[in-house]
Amino acid sequence: MRPDPDSAALRTENAELRREVRALRLQVAELERLADSDTLTPLLNRRAFLREVERGIARVARHGSAIAVMIADLDGLKAINDSAGHQSGDAALMHVGYSLKAELRASDIVARIGGDEFGLILEELDEAAAVAKAAALADAIAADPVGGMRVSISIGHALIRAGDTLDAVIARADAAMYDRKRGQRSER
Repeated sequence: MRPDPDSAALRTENAELRREVRALRLQVAELERLADSDTLTPLLNRRAFLREVERGIARVARHGSAIAVMIADLDGLKAINDSAGHQSGDAALMHVGYSLKAELRASDIVARIGGDEFGLILEELDEAAAVAKAAALADAIAADPVGGMRVSISIGHALIRAGDTLDAVIARADAAMYDRKRGQRSER
């Protein structure tokens, strides 16, 4: 029996379509990566961070996991930009981003969620561990100058509770960060 020419043409066309689908999947994956990446730091962006907080809320609801959401603010970024220039401000932001990433586990999430704000998601942390980790992160940033400048961050946290909403968790962590920032100002 001779091979059907139409069958061979269909197999060739099918193979070509499979190659095109693979190429499109790679392009989609790259676009998704770009859509989730901060443009300055080696971190995720706000969009990806909020999605991961939602996933954390679902894990807490489903499994009762212990997950802390932290908001960190680079102290005095405007003063750095005004006195040393925006390149120095960018260097400070990159330094904080790299430092936070280096101080956390590979499973933890670090994102730049705004101009001078960073979001962190750390699993398996109770209240005492979250307080200790926030202090250790702030100390690590303060101990490592960038370009001859000392930089500092203020970190607040909130543990995700059963029944939490995204807005509630972020609002508690943000409020805790501002409380910490006010406390640091009064200590000076």
